Amino acid sequence: MTAMTAMTAMTPKTALITGGTSGIGKATAELLHSRGYRVMVTGLESLDNSDNSDNPGSLDGIGLPQGVIAIRADAASLTDIDRAVEQAREHLGSLDLLHLNAGISRPGPIESTDETAFDALFDVNVKGSFFTLQRALPLLNEGASVVFTVGAGEGLGAAMTAAKGALLPLVRALAIELAPRRIRVNAVSPGLIDTPAYAKLGISPDTIAAWGADVPLGRVGTADDVAEAVAFLASDGARYITGDNLLVSGGLGVHTRPA
Repeated sequence: MTAMTAMTAMTPKTALITGGTSGIGKATAELLHSRGYRVMVTGLESLDNSDNSDNPGSLDGIGLPQGVIAIRADAASLTDIDRAVEQAREHLGSLDLLHLNAGISRPGPIESTDETAFDALFDVNVKGSFFTLQRALPLLNEGASVVFTVGAGEGLGAAMTAAKGALLPLVRALAIELAPRRIRVNAVSPGLIDTPAYAKLGISPDTIAAWGADVPLGRVGTADDVAEAVAFLASDGARYITGDNLLVSGGLGVHTRPA
């Protein structure tokens, strides 16, 4: 019996969430923690322990529950990825869930997309996810779940569409490749979800709320809605689901956006 075998029911499950200090990642960390998981998150949000990112320290500054470990890590940096995985090894031992949630948005038409923006989109959304999984593979238990947050690209520019669109074929390929290890790989695709990302794009709360009228379920989604989907894909209830993409859109779908 090795450390990579499935944990017993008496042992808390473990999760590493990238981009877990705000929005969907933070909501997922809070939900899993409430269900008994031991959780580590990475992010670039302001942490109280910013002077020593290897020490979990106090998390009051980002409002995560006591016991959730947070470290500063840039998803585009292989050095940071290696350090984050080593911290996961030290604090969690092995992983039942790897939630690859870190991502950035750089919307804009092709005419206004420069090389810096293009590279950032692929470095964080694609390269960061790929190499985080690669580095974390030795920690994943038999029966572990990998969940990518994909989200929308259409309507936000060609570079955004390309970066987001690259993830779904990657999910399907990895699901086949990792199936012999009994590691499941899936994606969640949030539709209109009210997260801090919209504020960073300069979109007002009133505008976001108004979009809800165009959603079949009558509202814009919350980060908690997506967190529930991630928790499901990580659970035994999804034990026969791999290579799939779960839309969390209230019926709107990620390919359709309000006018």
